[in-house]
Amino acid sequence: MKSSAGSTTTRRVIEVSDATFASEVLQADVPVLLDLWADWCGPCKQLDPVIHQLAEEAGGRLKVCRVDVAKSPALASHYHVMSVPTLLFLKNGQVMGQHQGLTGEAELREKLEVHLGMQL
Repeated sequence: MKSSAGSTTTRRVIEVSDATFASEVLQADVPVLLDLWADWCGPCKQLDPVIHQLAEEAGGRLKVCRVDVAKSPALASHYHVMSVPTLLFLKNGQVMGQHQGLTGEAELREKLEVHLGMQL
């Protein structure tokens, strides 16, 4: 499946918008890893395969969502996103942690454990 940005996406990574954010992210019944990204962002493209790999591994234990900040600037503003990529770790609709900038797979796994109590 191809996203509008042209990158390959899996069914496990959910593209969200202003219209679907509440139902997909805030009302999720499992923890959420939210990737705030932009099509023009090189580091976002580098992080993309890691995000998709973790989504595949997590199965139903973690919901992985993406928000294109160019299409949903109000969401980016609400969460005080000043640069992309920004990752938010949410549980029960509450932000438990945040990371800005490119990160490696090992560091991202560690952050999932610290912020959401999840090991993948």
